[in-house]
Formats: sequence, structure tokens, C-alpha cells
Amino acid sequence: MLPYVLLFVGFILLIKGADFFVEGASNIASLLRVPSILIGLTIVAFGTSSPEATVSIIAALEGSAEVSLGNVIGSNIFNLTLVVGIAAIIFPLKVETETIRKEIPFTLLASAALLVVMGDVVLEGLSDNYITRSDGLVFLLFLAVFMYYVIEVALKSRNNSLDEPTPENITWGKNILITVLGLAGIVIGGEMVVSNGTEIAYQWGMSETLVGLTIIAIGTSLPELVTSITAALKKESEIALGNIVGSNIFNILFVLGTSSVITPLAVNGKVFMDVYIMIVLTLVLLIFSRTNFRVGKREGSILALMYVIYLVYIILRN
Repeated sequence: MLPYVLLFVGFILLIKGADFFVEGASNIASLLRVPSILIGLTIVAFGTSSPEATVSIIAALEGSAEVSLGNVIGSNIFNLTLVVGIAAIIFPLKVETETIRKEIPFTLLASAALLVVMGDVVLEGLSDNYITRSDGLVFLLFLAVFMYYVIEVALKSRNNSLDEPTPENITWGKNILITVLGLAGIVIGGEMVVSNGTEIAYQWGMSETLVGLTIIAIGTSLPELVTSITAALKKESEIALGNIVGSNIFNILFVLGTSSVITPLAVNGKVFMDVYIMIVLTLVLLIFSRTNFRVGKREGSILALMYVIYLVYIILRN
């Protein structure tokens, strides 16, 4: 009975934490005079990716490479389909030109890089596929390039809006506190949902592989889901989409980069199909984003349905 109670408490912490986090991050964007999309791509994305980072790094330290890799790929697929889908169904997601031209293609590049570093058997004729420490360092260098781009765009945007009046009734102290409390709620809530959801899954007789691909991947992506839904309800659609795109970039480059630097990650052959699916879904999001510069209810419904199909596929596969 206790795991069910703790699971419920975890969901409550996630929902309230995400609400605080979006509110605080939006107000900080106003104070910094930078677009909401950039806050979504950095502070919100990094914050909501923290459960993936925690789970994957702990898994790497314990030698569970499949959990580490499956968690990231499963979370990214969940983000691209159900998170974008539900957020778009609630409120059509406005897509900035820069997101189409640079940020989504960067996600595509990171996904392609992951596919390349995984392919040791095909590309180098080795007996096993590994994401090595040097591969992890390359990912972290990619992340540094992305962060440089984001900061440069933020500074340029800030310089262009220096003449605008400072927002009234918005203070630094209060919003930093709200953002930190929100982030704490997201991290603690996400951890409670994952650990107790996994325990419940084992009680129901699910296999470890299936738990990793479903419960852990979905559980660690709940912050993205709740944050993006909250942002969509508040009509902060740039934060909703920026959060998803940024989270997927952080998941591959930061989470896998850090995990593989700690210990080389062995790659299960089944995971290649999931990476192909992730790349195709990123392309689908890019195509949808180019239609009227928004992801509408129809596109959102298609993406949500794609996740249901994917879930059925991995359950049958395993």
C-alpha cells in the first residue's frame, strides 16, 4: 500500500513543482529581458532533465548501462510524442523561426551523433558496441557549443530590448526562490514516482527490461510532461516547446556524456531501432513545426497516437 501512497505524493510534488518552476522561470525571463524560448531551452530544460541525469548517472555508477541508455532514449521518444502532443492539444504551440532553423536541427545532430558513437561493430569492426569515455567527452564538447549559442542569442536579445521598461511587481528574490522550490519539487517528486512506480511494476510481474523502457523512461520524463502542460495551460507555448527540445539535447549530450565519462556504456543491439525511431520522430516534429510555425491540435493528436503505437511495439518486442 505504501508505494501507491508515495507514488501519489510524488505526482503532487511534480505538479506543484512544475507550476512554481514555470512561473518563476517566466518571470526571470522578463527580468532578464530574454525570450521565454531561451529560458525553456536552458533553465527549464536543465531542471526537468535532472531526474534523467540522476537515474542515468546512478545506473552508470552501478554498472547498469542498459538502464542509463534506455532511460535517455525512452525519455526522448516520450518527450517528442506524448509531451509535445498533449501540450499542443491543450494549446497550439507557437514555434520560433530560430527553433526550426537551429534548435530542432541541433537535436537531430545530437541524435545522429549518438547513432554514430554506438556503431562500433559496424563502423570499426569491434566485437561489441560501447559509448566510451572519449565519446562522452565529445558529447560534453557538443553541449558547450550549444550553450555558447544559447548564451550568445540571449545576450543579443537582451541588448535589443534594453530600452523596454522593467516589468513591475516582479522581484528577483521571490522568483529565484519560486524557481528553486519548483525545481526541488520536480526532482524529489520525479524520484518518488520512479522508485515507487518501479516497485509497483515488479509487484505486477513486469520484466526488468520492460520496466526500464517504460516506467523509468516515463517516470523521469514526467517533469517535462507536467512542465510543458503547465506552460501550455498558461499559454507560455515557447517555454513548452523549448523545454522539450532543450531536454532532449541535454539528455543526449549531458546525461549520456556524463554517464559514459564515469564508465563506458555497453549498448544493447535492440536499442538501435529505438534510436532510429527517435531520429524519425525528431524529423516529424521538424516537419510539423514548419506548418504555419506552430504545432496544432491535429499534429499533437498524431504525435500522441505515435507514442501509443511505440509503447505497444516495445511491449510486444520484449
